[in-house]
Amino acid sequence: MCQKYYIILSFVLIFLSFSTQAEPLEHQADPQMNNQVMGKLIKRLDKKAEGKPGFWAFTVQGIKLRVITDERANRMRIISPIVKSAELKKDQLYRLMQANFDSALDARYSIAKGAVWSTYLHPLSELSAEEFITAVGQVVNLVSTYGTSFSSGLLIFQGGDRKDRERRNLIDKLLKKGLTV
Repeated sequence: MCQKYYIILSFVLIFLSFSTQAEPLEHQADPQMNNQVMGKLIKRLDKKAEGKPGFWAFTVQGIKLRVITDERANRMRIISPIVKSAELKKDQLYRLMQANFDSALDARYSIAKGAVWSTYLHPLSELSAEEFITAVGQVVNLVSTYGTSFSSGLLIFQGGDRKDRERRNLIDKLLKKGLTV
């Protein structure tokens, strides 16, 4: 009797794996990420964005961002400076490391060139438009919440509060702005 159910389940799983159910429309037309696509997305988020393929500067909610790509290495990063790293005290550095574990999520706090940065790194071609725009929101949120909740706005593993929900609202607003053609 039990073997009969395994056989039926196997046929169902095989059938489902060969089904041709279409993906949602917005994902079908999502081209492979490259400098051209990224440039268009950045211009949707900030019409005053400046730069050229491989390096852009733009602003979201008063936060200055830079996007740097290397198509040959298939890498990209979104960065925004926060404070001089020399100003960090030991307990602040400790808190940044905690945030990288529980509340920064895909974006991260990092230190380079004498500054603390909000940073997001990802392979370029595998990045979807939605992931890129969400990453922009996370980077902005890490800058905005530095010194308070240290949150990217998506989720805090130990819970959240109203301010963190407002941070998620920023990401939702950017997605609507950036994915609307």
